[in-house]
Amino acid sequence: MTSPADQSAVHGDRPGGGPAESAPETVDAAAAAAEADSAGRSTGRSDEHGDPAEETVAEPVEYTVAPDPAREVDLARVLTELRDHVDQVRLVLEVPGVEEARAAQAEIRRQLDDYVLPRIRGKSAPMLVVLGGSTGAGKSTLVNTLVGARVSATGVLRPTTSSPILVCHPDHADWFLKGPLLPDMGRVPGPAPDAIAGDQLVVIGSDRLPEGLALLDSPDFDSVFEDHFEFATKLMAASDLWLCVTTAARYADAQVWQMLQRAKEQGATIGVVLSRVPQGAGAEVVDHFAEMLDEHGVGDARRFTIPETRIENSRLPEETVEEIRAWLLELAESPARRTKVIRDTFGGVLDSFRVRVPELAKHVEAQAEVRTVLREEVEAAYAAALAELDEATRNGSLLRGEVLARWQDFAGTGDLLRALRVQRGRSGHRGGRKGRRNPARLRALKAALRSGLESLIMSAAEHAAEDVLNRWRAHPAGGQILAGPADGLSGVSPELPRRVGRAVSSWQDHVLELVRTEGVTKRTVAKLVTFDEEALSIVLMIGLLGYGTADVSVEGGTSAVPQRLLKALFGAESLRGMSAKARADLRSRIGMLFDEEAIRYGQALDAAEIPDETAAVRLYQATHKLEVAR
Repeated sequence: MTSPADQSAVHGDRPGGGPAESAPETVDAAAAAAEADSAGRSTGRSDEHGDPAEETVAEPVEYTVAPDPAREVDLARVLTELRDHVDQVRLVLEVPGVEEARAAQAEIRRQLDDYVLPRIRGKSAPMLVVLGGSTGAGKSTLVNTLVGARVSATGVLRPTTSSPILVCHPDHADWFLKGPLLPDMGRVPGPAPDAIAGDQLVVIGSDRLPEGLALLDSPDFDSVFEDHFEFATKLMAASDLWLCVTTAARYADAQVWQMLQRAKEQGATIGVVLSRVPQGAGAEVVDHFAEMLDEHGVGDARRFTIPETRIENSRLPEETVEEIRAWLLELAESPARRTKVIRDTFGGVLDSFRVRVPELAKHVEAQAEVRTVLREEVEAAYAAALAELDEATRNGSLLRGEVLARWQDFAGTGDLLRALRVQRGRSGHRGGRKGRRNPARLRALKAALRSGLESLIMSAAEHAAEDVLNRWRAHPAGGQILAGPADGLSGVSPELPRRVGRAVSSWQDHVLELVRTEGVTKRTVAKLVTFDEEALSIVLMIGLLGYGTADVSVEGGTSAVPQRLLKALFGAESLRGMSAKARADLRSRIGMLFDEEAIRYGQALDAAEIPDETAAVRLYQATHKLEVAR
């Protein structure tokens, strides 16, 4: 049974019989206590060994000074923005280190949701002490002993605690049941039966705890159930003070130190309890445990030991927990100490974001770099296809098959010469033409030229699409994208033939317009000859696409006809200008077609939600804004 003195201590009764002070507390309010200490208003002093247990912090003279509301609102806004930016990150590519990055992202988001933002909104909420530890360490027994009643299940069956049990003063039970802390966990009021399955937070009100303190018994972090580990880490990140409980037999386990390291990195205030310390060899175990704490960088954690002893009614003997009880009550009942713990943890969490958020941004940059590489592979494939087309339209390969047959038919039968109108006499009156040209041959040549150019463009586009797929398959991330719902990436798009036909037809019209507006014939020729503009535009296209350049002669047969004719009519300089404009226009139209084809792959990258560089920039900016807001 608990003695009257113990009951008075647990109840948190203050001198004079009044209840524990519940002045408005904020994360920033501890600054007043810190200023009082620095100004010499603290009456407490550490002993000669610097033992924090002996230090006494005086109550600040003006503890109820309110924080700057504008600063508090700004900090909450900045933290909310940070949370949104972290939540928007999508680490979808399976690149080295991505699993660790995803876990880090989830931890940052959870800590913002579960602790940081709720702590700002719940400034006057009690200090939350979360007891975490390995299986069978005695967390539940310790909670029951500190509360003075069996509130958490104990037993030989492991794990015993399936759901977290939170015990607080009755006046704060409603806040923990309905407040913002751990928003995605279900809440049920206690008392709790021996076993509750699922992620339910069981909230139990007990007037044996002071108003400034809440204890939470979390599931074992080394449980055989994977979700218990997730709960344990989640609750650790949401605590104002994390009390790690381990045993003399298991304190060297790797997972104990991993959890302590994680708590340190996440900014938690840490205490450690070494339980079940055997008689006789206990000092050696305690000393070794202390050495390991120092080696792992958590030597400043407050340490407690509980000897191997009997357990009755799921509770330890009162004398074994007196030191732990006194420390917790001292923190809970002193507004300055309690607020300092909250402020230290809150500040430690914000300090940890200086490293954790930029590290996450680096992983986002790594994903964005892969996205850039995949996008550049697409650009390279279509650039190669465009270069292929450039070569094909310069080496005369187009003047084959149907195009060559139609050109020979048009030029060899006299239709080309008949397209020229020869003037006779000096009076300026035009004479008659020798025979009539056959317009059907001109139309057939124009159609064959258009069909040949369309086939050339389609072939290059098909090669580019195949090249993109091969390039992506050769890249692990590209293979991942193609293995997903990447519909329409195989081959060219269904609408490309229609777009190609429209582009080629528009280009032929453009060449005709060039002949009409810029095809100024030499004066000596103009006195004798006029010409059919449509026929001459076809001759110009043949000169461009069938012979490489329209101003370079190719000797022999009809091959020299387009060049000699065009140069004779327009002169080399004028012809060179028209040829350059016509070729540039064709290349531009094909480039736009290929750009439209490449959009499909960009859409596949977007659909996969691969982050771009701006996502990393937003994280860096959010980190900077947080530093400014603090």
